[in-house]
Amino acid sequence: MANVVVVGAQWGDEGKGKIVDWLSNEADVVVRFQGGHNAGHTLVIDGKVFKLALLPSGIVRPGKLSVIGNGVVVDPHHLIEEIAKIEKQGVVVTPETLLIAENVTLILSLHRELDAHRESTMAVGVQIGTTKRGIGPAYEDKVGRRAIRLSDLAEPDTLDEKIARLLAHHEPLRRGLGLEPVTAQSIRDDLLAVAPQILPFMGSTWDKLETLRRDGKRILFEGAQGALLDVDHGTYPFVTSSNTVSGQASTGSGLGPRAIGYVLGIAKAYTTRVGGGPFPTELHDEIGQRIGDRGHEYGVNTGRRRRCGWFDAVLVRQTVKTSGIDGIALTKLDILDGFETINVCTGYKLDGQLIHRFPASQAAQARVEPVYEVIEGWQGTTANARSWADLPAQAIKYVRRIEELIEAPVALLSTSPERDDTILVHNPFRD
Repeated sequence: MANVVVVGAQWGDEGKGKIVDWLSNEADVVVRFQGGHNAGHTLVIDGKVFKLALLPSGIVRPGKLSVIGNGVVVDPHHLIEEIAKIEKQGVVVTPETLLIAENVTLILSLHRELDAHRESTMAVGVQIGTTKRGIGPAYEDKVGRRAIRLSDLAEPDTLDEKIARLLAHHEPLRRGLGLEPVTAQSIRDDLLAVAPQILPFMGSTWDKLETLRRDGKRILFEGAQGALLDVDHGTYPFVTSSNTVSGQASTGSGLGPRAIGYVLGIAKAYTTRVGGGPFPTELHDEIGQRIGDRGHEYGVNTGRRRRCGWFDAVLVRQTVKTSGIDGIALTKLDILDGFETINVCTGYKLDGQLIHRFPASQAAQARVEPVYEVIEGWQGTTANARSWADLPAQAIKYVRRIEELIEAPVALLSTSPERDDTILVHNPFRD
């Protein structure tokens, strides 16, 4: 039995929530290992919709342990609200079902204010497109060694010196930006107010996970965003503030790389992106509008409309390599039902030269032009299909061509948001 890492193979929003939920039936533990509440997951189970942002997708399944690993940044107020929301939907959340790493970095109100101010004052065209929820500034403080961590709330006598260290950076920064000053007392009061509600979930997650691994428990590592938003390997600077590739599953959980046996990448049968940044196959016409409308391409948490375009095999092939992806879960194939022809990007033209990789240079990324292969579409429906026999022949040809272009097999095929509308080709936990 292999422990499995699930990563987005595009710019996020690929449908990881459903796939993680589907796989969690086989898992004993589900771990979030990076990001914050800037990435939403939608789960549809027996007609009931669960919208999660910070909680691991496994939380909706009874008998599973959900873990928020040390690589995540946690807004304690949002976490409390999210727990309360799903409890109203009948999900029981206790310290036996949710464990949060004692060394997670906390997102504070000053992080949210700084994030929003930066984004709103940037000139159009250079805006990153953040969710303004404080994720980036929190990661900055983590790397700058001045962050407040969850374990600090259990030691209130030491908070003052840690808050002072934090404000030594933020006070001059806020003055320079023209932001209102923030007091150490207000930060302390806010932290101590939420401490009783969040501290019961705190624990040594790396130790717990290692014990469970040695006991033969199956672990599912759940990433947020997508590999193309990785701060190192993505479309920098239009990226998130953490590493989103599969290697972060080890760092962000405290388990060594040998704990990982299979990497499953999630990719839509087309491409979407939220926020600014390059998007070679983006469609600005009625076809892009049609894909977006049929796919309900709006952010789970922000409501922002996603940019839509044709499937980019160059980008996905690149993320297959940077994340060591063993197999792909292809989602939303049904959105392409009824198209007479479908374009797939197989390469780029850069200054007249054909290339088969996405360049790291921001200027070069803006200049690349997609080279398309035109594939015949299908008139039948793939929606709700649960076996290959349910698919039109041309839809199967489309999937097989994608496998060839990205140099990875399709392990799962999702044909609707419903959990059971999934075609299993290879079981990541068993194959």
